[in-house]
Amino acid sequence: MKNYHIVSRIAIYLLAVVMISFGIYHFQHARELVVYIPSFLPGGLLWVYLVGAAFILVAISFVTNRMVKTAAYFLAIMLFIFILTIHLPNYLDTGDKEMKALALVSILKDAAIAGFALHIAAGAHHQKLHLEESD
Repeated sequence: MKNYHIVSRIAIYLLAVVMISFGIYHFQHARELVVYIPSFLPGGLLWVYLVGAAFILVAISFVTNRMVKTAAYFLAIMLFIFILTIHLPNYLDTGDKEMKALALVSILKDAAIAGFALHIAAGAHHQKLHLEESD
């Protein structure tokens, strides 16, 4: 089962790279992303930076193998919140076919990443990934 653990770690590192990329994108393009913040939330730009920092911190957790379970559950919850408060309303409220398609892709992307995060969390024991030979 050693190869399983190597492939699993590579997959987690790949997710970490994606999360760091999303985090950096949030910092570089904050003014463009602020329009996606729901109007009922005060602070607009602060939320964009906060989410960018959260993505980067989750990635650091995965790479360093520290607080993996907590970070993975946090990521999944955050992504489900995005689906419900941003992507689904955009999908339901837009009349533009391209925006509707983009919102659907965002729903599916965030659902897939959240599912992977839940899988990572379920496999983590004592805040670290379970990497024993006996699995």
